[in-house]
Amino acid sequence: MSWVKRGACIAGLVALALAGGAHAAGGAIPLLEAKVELGDRASLQRGAKLFVNYCAGCHSARFMRYSRMGRDLGLTEEQVGANLMFASDKPGDPILATLGEADANAWFGRPPPDLSLSARARGPDWIYTYLMTFYRDESRPFGANNLVYPDVAMPHALVELQGVQARREDAGDGPAAPTGAGELLELVEPGSMSVAEYRRAVRDLVNFMVYVGEPAKLDRYVLGGWVLLFLLVFFVISRLLYKEYWKDVH
Repeated sequence: MSWVKRGACIAGLVALALAGGAHAAGGAIPLLEAKVELGDRASLQRGAKLFVNYCAGCHSARFMRYSRMGRDLGLTEEQVGANLMFASDKPGDPILATLGEADANAWFGRPPPDLSLSARARGPDWIYTYLMTFYRDESRPFGANNLVYPDVAMPHALVELQGVQARREDAGDGPAAPTGAGELLELVEPGSMSVAEYRRAVRDLVNFMVYVGEPAKLDRYVLGGWVLLFLLVFFVISRLLYKEYWKDVH
């Protein structure tokens, strides 16, 4: 991709993020804390699996290649091919959505946005809260709405994991459990995961999206550790030289 096209893509994503943020401000709910940890490689691996299984069907991550992802996450090429590559045959390919443009336009009115930079544009807490606050709304085309992004066009992709939530005033008299969205939502149809398991899964997914937005950050973490070690050793040597030098002066 040329720098001109890449710049246009980034500008479009930022504009979409700002527009979405302004639209979502109408909900005005406090954001939940994602508590992501890029140093947790196991979390990144779990997040990568969730992304390719539940997000990459509609959303691309064009700036991330499978080979780079595998190297950074400590996975062999065989492991990447067997567990993460469902839309490509080559490790050097970027992560591209399997949904065709014609179907995307027919279902959503436009192709879903690329998610390469979504964590940098939105912030991890926004994405985490967004994925935690889908709720049942039969008036919407896909039967779901969102507290953070009212009238969102996409379905709840993780509904089989989380289950179905409803606003408390719409929950009825059936059994319900708090979901982490304050007093606003209740879980009325459990999914395959418990509330705690779903929270962890969403944190893993958001953690991976933060990594995708700036994969070089992992390299900086490693380099930063070596720099701190060097400064520590240099300080000890400098201190010993200082004492050796000044003992004759005094």
